[in-house]
Amino acid sequence: MSAVRLLMLVVLSASAWVVAGEERPYVHQLFNDHMVFPRDLEAPVWGWCEPGKEVTVAMAGKSAKATAGADGRWQVKLGPFAAGGPHELVISGPKEQKIGDVLVGDVWICSGQSNMEWGVHSSNNSHEEIAKANHPKIRLFYVPKRISTEPQSLVSADWKVCSPESVPGFSAVGYFFGRLLHEQTGIPIGLINSNWGGTVAEAWTSAGALKTMDDFKGAVEDFERTAKNGQDDFEQIMAEWWKKNDPGSLAGLGFADPNVEVNDWKSMNLPGHWEGQGLPNFDGIVWFRRDFELPENWTGKDVKLHLGAIDDRDTTWVNGSKVGEMNDWNHDRVYKVPKKLLKTGRNTIAVRVLDTGGGGGFHGRPEQLQLERAGGDPIALAGEWRWNMTKPFSEVTQPPSRIDNNPNAVTVLSNGMISCLEPFAIKGAIWYQGESNAGRADQYRRLLPTMIKDWRQRFGVGDFPFYIVQLANFMEPTNDPVQSGWAELREAQLWTAMNVPNCGIAVTIDIGDAKDIHPRNKQDVGKRLALEALAKTYGKQLVHQGPLYKEMKIEGNTVRLVFDHVGGGLEQRGDKLAGFAIAGADGKFVHGEARIDGANVIVTGAGIEQPTAVRYGWANNPPATLFNKDGLPASPFRTDAPK
Repeated sequence: MSAVRLLMLVVLSASAWVVAGEERPYVHQLFNDHMVFPRDLEAPVWGWCEPGKEVTVAMAGKSAKATAGADGRWQVKLGPFAAGGPHELVISGPKEQKIGDVLVGDVWICSGQSNMEWGVHSSNNSHEEIAKANHPKIRLFYVPKRISTEPQSLVSADWKVCSPESVPGFSAVGYFFGRLLHEQTGIPIGLINSNWGGTVAEAWTSAGALKTMDDFKGAVEDFERTAKNGQDDFEQIMAEWWKKNDPGSLAGLGFADPNVEVNDWKSMNLPGHWEGQGLPNFDGIVWFRRDFELPENWTGKDVKLHLGAIDDRDTTWVNGSKVGEMNDWNHDRVYKVPKKLLKTGRNTIAVRVLDTGGGGGFHGRPEQLQLERAGGDPIALAGEWRWNMTKPFSEVTQPPSRIDNNPNAVTVLSNGMISCLEPFAIKGAIWYQGESNAGRADQYRRLLPTMIKDWRQRFGVGDFPFYIVQLANFMEPTNDPVQSGWAELREAQLWTAMNVPNCGIAVTIDIGDAKDIHPRNKQDVGKRLALEALAKTYGKQLVHQGPLYKEMKIEGNTVRLVFDHVGGGLEQRGDKLAGFAIAGADGKFVHGEARIDGANVIVTGAGIEQPTAVRYGWANNPPATLFNKDGLPASPFRTDAPK
């Protein structure tokens, strides 16, 4: 054996073992310098080496031994240790590895979509916050973004000491949460940042858990079929789904056929979300058609069809031939139209849109809707289009997900970004997600508890604390009594927090931004999560929640609302107690006149003699006027909520 080859083998054996064709580390990557080791319990420590070898793990006078199994994996349970440190964690056996500057404390997962991912550097007062972020007993771990069709056991990352150098890109909500926990308890805090903007909750849930839900069982089976047989199989799966769920796709080309009459279809000006043009609060399938005249000098040339961004998924045809499709609400559509598909005179564009939540339809700029050819003026397509709503999303089965580069495919982030952390003994999790599931509140009310149960079973530390950020106010402000997908999603989040053991909620209905789905005030979000944890997990005696609706009492033509968590008393913010609506026997809601009466709120309404229901904050962006005197807002609610 050459000296060079021998040296290479020695280097490899000093860092990792090859198990089943995969190089795996001697000790899992969560165990490295500057880590936070879980306190007050026997915590798993694991890694890989040659099968049959004995490994000893020791720290602070305690040790544990294990023998590597046939797959090379070894695991011990070490502890318990009191909060403190620093210590040195030593793994010995086939080789010795020392892990330094180990603190003992609590480790929290910070997960969800973009509002959890949002960095300190992009939040309010970022320069000041970063400059003072010297917290040597807070440690940060960033899980890289990864999509996977199978559960992963490894993660490529390191622990960092919290400092002005390490904190800027870290989750602002996570950091502000952890900072207050540490300030109030003195316990070292580890924060694991595992999130991905724009993602749905089903992507963060295991295949096994999703299969227990009728909503997702078929989607998971389709996912597994595609993962096994390749992406070519996806096209057939998707075609079958459209035929099953969309009346416009049943026969032949369906509504994509230019010979199908659309004179009885309604008109809509595009671009523009359909919620403001005849389809309020609608999520589901809508077809759009537009004819255009092609000049003779355009024939014989390839052109590009520009449609701007479409929310969420589109399939587009020209003269009955498919020219493109995309499943990305925020990506501009540009499709090449081969010259053979076009003809002089009348041509037809058909676009099938599936919106799964929030705003739906075309939402680019008018100048983006056009046909383009090289060396010529474009043909404008903005303006009047015909449309036909075929089925609401609540009546279809969960659509299949393309796996390649799609973080919203079922279970892919659970596989790629959660499984790689198991079975680390986390203290708990904070969760800021739901924007991408808005419009599917009834499903989310079942999905989020399923995901929480799934994570708890996988980490093996019991019903660990799980604290949820309720969606903030967003979009055009309104005080009108309206239907709202975001209000229903908030209700599903609150229901989960109130009904799943060891959960809690941070209400943020007062600190959103009408024009930005990413409000910059992450300090108060982190603080409100920390208040929940300080009270429920750490046993601090403090007011941790704003007023939560408990019950209503009908007193003649008035309604008396009773609340929990009134703290030092109820408080009105603003000129009047706005945001209330009241309904009579006919179920129609009108503006409510509300006033505080001690620890209750009294609501009446013009013309309402026999009240039956009251709602508060029931809109995408309602006025937030009801607080307790401790400064925490009341959660939106409806007394007529489904049981």
